[in-house]
Amino acid sequence: MKPEELPVHDEYGRLLEDRGVWRQAATLEAAGELTARWLEGGSSYQPGHFAADFDDETRPIAAALAELNRTGLFTKESQPGLLAGGAAQRQYVTGFCSAATAEALLALSTRTELVTVAHAPGEASSAAIPVTLAGTEITTVLGSSENPVEEAQIRDWAEETNDSLALVLADSWYVEILDPVWGRNDVLLPAVLQALKRAEQP
Repeated sequence: MKPEELPVHDEYGRLLEDRGVWRQAATLEAAGELTARWLEGGSSYQPGHFAADFDDETRPIAAALAELNRTGLFTKESQPGLLAGGAAQRQYVTGFCSAATAEALLALSTRTELVTVAHAPGEASSAAIPVTLAGTEITTVLGSSENPVEEAQIRDWAEETNDSLALVLADSWYVEILDPVWGRNDVLLPAVLQALKRAEQP
């Protein structure tokens, strides 16, 4: 009898080997590095992303996002600016970081026209800043904390990664940075990178 072959991919097409690496990621820096590798095509697994690859609209900004992940921001969501066919998007990026990094990113709101919303660890907050429109319909908003503050949320992160990282995220700051100008793509990501580099300086 032929031995039963073990599955190589999960139900979303992600390599189980790539998922296994996340079992060892116990810091924001490690999570950022693995996310950067995924954005560069070196991995098929990203926690909470139920596909083996990112969507087409992310491709033009993937390299810049990878750099952010290697400079202190473990990114969770992002989108480019867009004005086309009745759709409109504000460019934004969200992610988990340290208190010092959150402070540096919050300062963007004081010296640029960019808007940063910072959520402290354990904070369950919500607002509604429109960032995506389909005609006149608002389809995406920012302003809600994504820190895993409830037991079920921590368990979900632990299942996708590991217990240690889930607890690190629960104790991290969650930030959302957006460009208020609809369709613009050349301001936000370079400014965020500069702020992250500033936060790294002693």
